[in-house]
Amino acid sequence: MFTIIIVAITCLTSYLAFNDFGLRQKLIFSPYVIHRNGEYHRFVSSGLIHANWMHLLFNMFVLYQFGTIVEQYYAAIFGSAGNILYVLLYLGGLVSSEMYSFFVHKNNAYYASLGASGAVSAIVFAYILFDPWANLYIIFFPFIPIKAVIAGLLYLAYSYYAARNANDNIGHNAHFYGGIFGIVYTLAFKPGLAVNFVNQIVGP
Repeated sequence: MFTIIIVAITCLTSYLAFNDFGLRQKLIFSPYVIHRNGEYHRFVSSGLIHANWMHLLFNMFVLYQFGTIVEQYYAAIFGSAGNILYVLLYLGGLVSSEMYSFFVHKNNAYYASLGASGAVSAIVFAYILFDPWANLYIIFFPFIPIKAVIAGLLYLAYSYYAARNANDNIGHNAHFYGGIFGIVYTLAFKPGLAVNFVNQIVGP
């Protein structure tokens, strides 16, 4: 349910920002403005807007696919606290994924970013922690399944490399740190999941 609420709010806000440049500028992640004016809401509000329809639809599709499952895992494992912890997983993934860029670009008036990719990465990697051997289908190879844990490792490696070498205006750092947060956060509340993860990887 909370996944659907997040998707709905994000789609509505992104749509409004598509048609209102002023709103977009008020919500976008700008380390310089945050540092100068203390507008810390931008750590979260920037995840509610996207560059274009393709950016929005891709993030929300992935969030819906994985988020609904992770939400169920959280409810099963953490009981009544599961919903709150799930929402904090999403928000924490969003904020933590932007911290690196904040410190690097806090004196750069020209740097800005937007999108929910960091939070979505947190959700996806929490899912991988729960079910590492699940079959995933990558968009570029839709008929070839790849195990979730392998896809996750490749994605982290690529994000780390691209963040330091690519010049494509994509927030690879956000993808990397969001994914790491999803794992660390989940384990912080349920350390025993690490044992379960290892047992699934190596077998009984």
